[in-house]
Amino acid sequence: MNIKIIGLGKMGLNLVTNLRNQEYQVMCFDINEAARKEASQLGAVVSETVEELVAMKSGEETLYWSMLPSGKITEDMMTFCSEHLSEGDIVVDGGNSRFADSIHHYHLLKAKGISFLDVGTSGGMSGARDGACMMIGGDEATFAKAEPIFKDLCVENGYLYCGEAGSGHYLKMVHNGIEYGMMQAIGEGFNLLHHSRYDYDLEQVARIFNNGSVVRSWLMELTENALRENPSMAGISGEVPSSGEGKWTIEEMLELGQSAPVITQSLLTRYASMDQEKYGEKVIASLRNQFGGHSIPKK
Repeated sequence: MNIKIIGLGKMGLNLVTNLRNQEYQVMCFDINEAARKEASQLGAVVSETVEELVAMKSGEETLYWSMLPSGKITEDMMTFCSEHLSEGDIVVDGGNSRFADSIHHYHLLKAKGISFLDVGTSGGMSGARDGACMMIGGDEATFAKAEPIFKDLCVENGYLYCGEAGSGHYLKMVHNGIEYGMMQAIGEGFNLLHHSRYDYDLEQVARIFNNGSVVRSWLMELTENALRENPSMAGISGEVPSSGEGKWTIEEMLELGQSAPVITQSLLTRYASMDQEKYGEKVIASLRNQFGGHSIPKK
C-alpha cells in the first residue's frame, strides 16, 4: 500500500520519521519548503503540490494520511480528496478534527468510493516519532486493511478500533478534556508548593511524585523536565492557549446533560490566562471602591 502524508508540521514530520525508520516508502507534501526538505532528508519522496502528490501512482492502493490543523484547512483538503482521489483509496485524518466534521468527511468521501478513517493521535511529537497512541473510527473493513500500519506506528497495545465514523475523534476529544483537567491539577498543586512556607526543590518534588506515588505519570515526568530546564518559569507569559478540544468536550457534556466541572474549570482558566485587558477584574476592583471605599490597585 502506498502511504502519502499531507502536512509536515511537528506531528507530520515525526510520523514520516517513524515510517522511514521502519523502512516504509513514504511520499509527502507540505506548502512549507523547509519541511519538504527535511522530509526529503529522511528519505521520503516529496512533492511541491498536492496535485503532484496525487499523481505519484504505482498501481497499488493508496493511503493518504492528513496531518493538518482542524477547521477550514482540513475541510478544504477533504473536499480536494473527494474530487481528485481514486475509488478504493483510503483517507486518514490524523489531526484533531471535531468528530462531527469527521462524520461529514466520511460521507463526503464514501459517495465517491473513497474510504475514510478518523484517527485521534496522542503521545505528542515523541509518540509520533517513536510509538504513538491512536484511536480509530470508520468502517471496520477499512480499518482491517490499514491495521498493519497502525500496529507499526503505535506502541504495544497502543491503538484501538473504536467503531463507526467519528468515534476515533470523539474519543480523542474526551481524552484531551481529561488532559486539560490533569494539567490544571498539576499546575495548581505546584503553584501552591511554589508559594508555600517551605523551600521545596520542585524538580525533586516532581521526581518523587513520579516514582511510586499515586500521581505518577508522563505528565509528571514532563513537569520534572520543565522544572529542571527553568525552575522559576522565567520568561514565560503564563498564557495557556486552548486548541478547541476542551471546548468541544464541554459542549458535548452540555448536549448530553452531564457534568464535568474539573474539565470545564480548566478550560475557563485557560481563557482567563489569555485576557491581558482584565476588564472584568477592573470592574470588580472599582465596585469594591464604590461600596466600601477600598483602594483601587494601579499599574
